[in-house]
Amino acid sequence: MIHVLLYLGLLFQQQAAPPTLSPDAAASLQSGLDAENRNDLDQAIVAFGKAADLAPSSSEVFLHLGDAYMKKQNYAAAIAPLKRAVELNPDSLPAHQLLGYALLAEGYASQAIPHLKMVQADGALGIALLQAGQPAEAVVNLQAALAKSPDDPNLLFYLSRASSALSEETSDKLLATSPDSARAHQVRGQAAYALKIFPDAEKEYQQAIALRPDLPGLRLELGRVFAADSQWEKAAEQFRAEAKLQPGNAEAAYRLGDALLQLGKMKEAEAELQVSDSLRPGMPETLYALGRAAAANDAGVAEHAFTRVIELEKETPLAAQAYLALAGVHRKQGKAEQAAHDLQEYRRLQELAAHPHD
Repeated sequence: MIHVLLYLGLLFQQQAAPPTLSPDAAASLQSGLDAENRNDLDQAIVAFGKAADLAPSSSEVFLHLGDAYMKKQNYAAAIAPLKRAVELNPDSLPAHQLLGYALLAEGYASQAIPHLKMVQADGALGIALLQAGQPAEAVVNLQAALAKSPDDPNLLFYLSRASSALSEETSDKLLATSPDSARAHQVRGQAAYALKIFPDAEKEYQQAIALRPDLPGLRLELGRVFAADSQWEKAAEQFRAEAKLQPGNAEAAYRLGDALLQLGKMKEAEAELQVSDSLRPGMPETLYALGRAAAANDAGVAEHAFTRVIELEKETPLAAQAYLALAGVHRKQGKAEQAAHDLQEYRRLQELAAHPHD
């Protein structure tokens, strides 16, 4: 994966032999350039190697030799001539960049870093820093690279890894320096929740709340623990407390509404889900839950909510479920033709999900 991301090709255009070379060395270099232009990299490497033997003090010749090996993705062989090119010309940015790429591709991340820093190769430098155990600096450089290429899947992958490593590093520091703090209990609660060890997670969150009852987010996370364990009364209690602490928190309102929905308290659920939708409009999960809560008592609200889910989700499984729920609403309204259409669309999306490549 690294070589696909890193190797960008030589950063200079050199089509003629440097004037300081002997005639034989210049001829060998030109022969290598001609072979490279024909995409005959094996012949180019032979010719550049001969030129290097004839001109052992030419940085340009070693740079061409290293570049040819890079183009063949033979990074191990590229390292020696590129190191020689840097020794002969420490100011050569192309030599530093290619050497940094070659070292990184071979796993020598720490050795690659100074070369990549010199040429400000943000993406490659971010990867090298991550592999060298410096996630904070890696995140900064990968974010800079993503600003230039926001949809690059490799950069996104490495930024995700770097962010995870940084999170783990900072959590370890927190637990080591402040093991009895509310935040330390919260981190341990998050870890237990991720592992689905719900009793341990509950214990840690309760201890955190006892230490810092005013700390936003604790009750929301504890409520999620109870919800994951289907303890809906306890979940609703925590979500309600979080919503009171943070009345502008759309997630707290959504979680409370969903918990009330699970408890069959439809009117209360609808009210909370309306609040969540007003705070953060256009969230499909909120709209779907709102439609379910309103379906029994307010068909117009339910119809609008399910329709919005379909508009937002298009052909996803959630859109299929919205069509099915919408069919029920339309039947209650006496709209048989629309209900039939809804069911037809539901079946179509179910079939599409079952056979996505047909």
